[in-house]
Amino acid sequence: MELDRIQAAVRNFSNALSFLPAWAVSDLVFLLTVAVSLGIFEVAIRIVRRALSWRPVLVSLLDRVWGPLRLLFVTLVVALMLPAISFNAEIADWIAAVLRVVLIALLGWMALIAVDYAVAAYLMRYRLDAEDNQLARKHITQMRVFKRVISTFVILFTAAAALMTFDAVRQVGVSLFASAGVAGIVVGLAARPVLSNLIAGLQIAMTQPIRIEDQVVVEGENGRVEEITSTYVVVRLWDQRRMVVPISYFIEKPFQNWTREGSAILGSVLIYLDFTAPIDRIRAKATELVAASPLWDGKVSKVQVTDAREHTIEIRVLLSARDAGSLFDLRCEVREKLIAFVSGEFPQALPRERAGQPAREAAPAQDAARRAADSPNSTPNRTAGGQS
Repeated sequence: MELDRIQAAVRNFSNALSFLPAWAVSDLVFLLTVAVSLGIFEVAIRIVRRALSWRPVLVSLLDRVWGPLRLLFVTLVVALMLPAISFNAEIADWIAAVLRVVLIALLGWMALIAVDYAVAAYLMRYRLDAEDNQLARKHITQMRVFKRVISTFVILFTAAAALMTFDAVRQVGVSLFASAGVAGIVVGLAARPVLSNLIAGLQIAMTQPIRIEDQVVVEGENGRVEEITSTYVVVRLWDQRRMVVPISYFIEKPFQNWTREGSAILGSVLIYLDFTAPIDRIRAKATELVAASPLWDGKVSKVQVTDAREHTIEIRVLLSARDAGSLFDLRCEVREKLIAFVSGEFPQALPRERAGQPAREAAPAQDAARRAADSPNSTPNRTAGGQS
């Protein structure tokens, strides 16, 4: 076999260096093995890159796994050549144990890179900045949650496999499995929050009660879902604060999701006016203001009198926008311009309880002066000139 021939060549080379100390021979052969394997890898990787030049996707994947792939190749070569290197038994066993751990870690690392690359490649067709991004938010949420869950399991399995290469750890594991009574209960209780969050993450990925960039109200706070991990959700509040919520919260407790069925959202502007306000003129102006705004999505625009109170009526302008941020700006714009319109064109339509208050306070004094002037006992000269 070719491997046997290569190992025999390495032994012959080691024998040719017998004039050196034994430790120097083994170290020199080890370093030369590493150097030769690196050279072979560089040549091979260039050949592969040229062969795949017509497939940029594969070239990109190769670039991403280049680092761990090089270490993996060197580790395999050293592991294969280790029996031919003249290390003593103790050092050879120690190097073999390290190589096994490194090999398992590199395989786990490459698996994480492959998962990350596959998710990124899948999500390239979806864009969050599109006007109707409901489908994009759905797939992005699913893939991000799946990626984190799969990455968590890859890390756990990699760590477990690396630890199981040591006899002491393997014996401890067998002992725990053999006496799995109390120990299993303790471990289960300790891992319950982690497992419940992982399961909740899978439920959210499949049932989609929330998605990335959803507008939600959690614990009385309004914000957008910025990040969904395997254990918690980050909600970006309107004032740029971040609320970090356990992911199980969205399975166990009620919350509001304003964009569950789509990114478009409804809102209202409330104006309180006098009963004499010209409803038709105000309705026409409000409709004009909404239609002229670039923030309106062209779907919903309605003006109604929704309440009549003791001194005022309530006029509601119902409008829609493509997202919550645009809706907030549209409501502010319509409210400001509508108030300016009513104040300038129909000041008498403003609530009398507020605008007419000074006149009502001055009225009793004017009435008293008028009654005094009309009284038979009054003195006109005193009223006019202040002298008797």
